[in-house]
Amino acid sequence: MRALSCYGVLSVVVALSLCKSAAADDTAGGFLDGFKLGGYSSAYLNVHPGGKSEASLEELSFLLRWEGEGRWRFFAELEQEKPVSWKSGQGMTNDGAKIDLERFYFDYNISEQYNLRAGRFLTPAGRWNLIHAAPLVWTTTRPLATSRLFPQSINGVMLYGAKPFDNRAFEYTFFMEALEDQHLDGDEIQYRDSHGARFAFTGKLNLGLTLMEFTEDIPGTPQFRMAGADFMVKHNDWEFSGEGYQRYYSNNRDGGSGAYVQAVAPLGNRWFAVGRLENFKRPAEGSAERWVVGAAWRMQPNRVLKLEYVGGDEERADAPKGFFTSFAILF
Repeated sequence: MRALSCYGVLSVVVALSLCKSAAADDTAGGFLDGFKLGGYSSAYLNVHPGGKSEASLEELSFLLRWEGEGRWRFFAELEQEKPVSWKSGQGMTNDGAKIDLERFYFDYNISEQYNLRAGRFLTPAGRWNLIHAAPLVWTTTRPLATSRLFPQSINGVMLYGAKPFDNRAFEYTFFMEALEDQHLDGDEIQYRDSHGARFAFTGKLNLGLTLMEFTEDIPGTPQFRMAGADFMVKHNDWEFSGEGYQRYYSNNRDGGSGAYVQAVAPLGNRWFAVGRLENFKRPAEGSAERWVVGAAWRMQPNRVLKLEYVGGDEERADAPKGFFTSFAILF
């Protein structure tokens, strides 16, 4: 995520929502009737193996979309990160609070099978990066392979579409960076010259292939080539999914890799057991192996309580271990 000075954008989101309400009585409709405002939020607690604890209101995200009767559409996501956090021995703080513009793009429908997108959007690599919102995923923790091997967002252009056949569909995406990020979080990796493609077959079995090229914005670092594959299958509330990535430097040396497999099993009364195995290797950071076991209670379709324990290799800043619990809501 990239920290930006977005208080002005937040004001626009609020103002548009108020205008939308004010225009509700206008039976003639109009431009503002195409706007919809929503969002999601989550809070979590982590008890580390050594006994130290930390908790935070993890995020508060606002989603603004507009769709008229023509070919144009608009979407924006503005996120307040960690507005309040707490650590044992340190008390409450808002030092980690920041506002991020996660997404801000325009779509143009060229035809039934072709669409053009321009702006800031999530990198179409695998599945997790595209559905990472806390109420939509099964665990509090995110697989390292989906966050430390490629850029999570891109400022650029995208051509995408789908071709349906029988009960399945073939989806394609081609994307290219046009503007490098100017702001970074403390431990975030900066990338440039990113471009690639994703292809997916969707149906009872979902399969995806991602191909990318990019450069980590570090002096002397060569370009990376990356290939990734992902799958997801559901049956009677059982779910199996996974992703795997392999990177190579431009001279064909190993540039890092990562993968995870995850299983979800129904327990009854809207409770689900969740298990995940993952590995990760990046030349500048070494390697890590983790496992996750836990449960999730989807009390309502838009509300989920998660309980899990994360174990594996030595704990690190980007790979915390211990007991996690979180609550997420989509509104």
